[in-house]
Amino acid sequence: MKIYQITYDLRQQRNYQPLYQRIEAISSWCHALESTWIVASEQTATQIRDHLLLLIEADDGLLVTRLSGEAAWYEINNEATRWLKQNMGAAT
Repeated sequence: MKIYQITYDLRQQRNYQPLYQRIEAISSWCHALESTWIVASEQTATQIRDHLLLLIEADDGLLVTRLSGEAAWYEINNEATRWLKQNMGAAT
C-alpha cells in the first residue's frame, strides 16, 4: 500500500462530513490534524484527488501527496499516532 497525505481548505462551505465520509471510503485512514488526513491506498494521488473533487468547491484548496515512509509528529491524537506507527513503516 502507498501512503498519502490529504490536506484541504474548505473556504466557503463548512459542512465537512461529506468530505470525511469520502476520505474514509478510500481505504485505511487516520485523521491526523484538523484539515489533514493520512490514507493507505493502491490508488494514485491523481485518482484520490479526482475522487475528492466531487465535494470540493471552485474556491476550496486540496493537496494530495505521497509520503515516503518517514514521518515525525508532535501533539496529535493517540488514534492517529497508533495508525501512523502501524502504517508508516509499511509504506512502499
